[in-house]
Amino acid sequence: MAMTRDNLLGYLTDAFPDAEITLTDLAGDDNHWQAEIVSQKFSGLTRVKQHQLVYAALKGTMGGELHALALKTRAPSAP
Repeated sequence: MAMTRDNLLGYLTDAFPDAEITLTDLAGDDNHWQAEIVSQKFSGLTRVKQHQLVYAALKGTMGGELHALALKTRAPSAP
């Protein structure tokens, strides 16, 4: 089973409504995604904590409906 762009984007925008999110289907199969997420929620958090927030947002779909997800996360740059 695969996860469509719309489903993945839905999970991420629900959890990070302020975020700039870029999704790339790395293999063209809806199974291997890269997500680049820029959100204020990541401010002051380590990369591990940022990624844990993303995995929590996916509500248990990692490893099942979503096979692989490469993450790039960061807080927005100060103006």
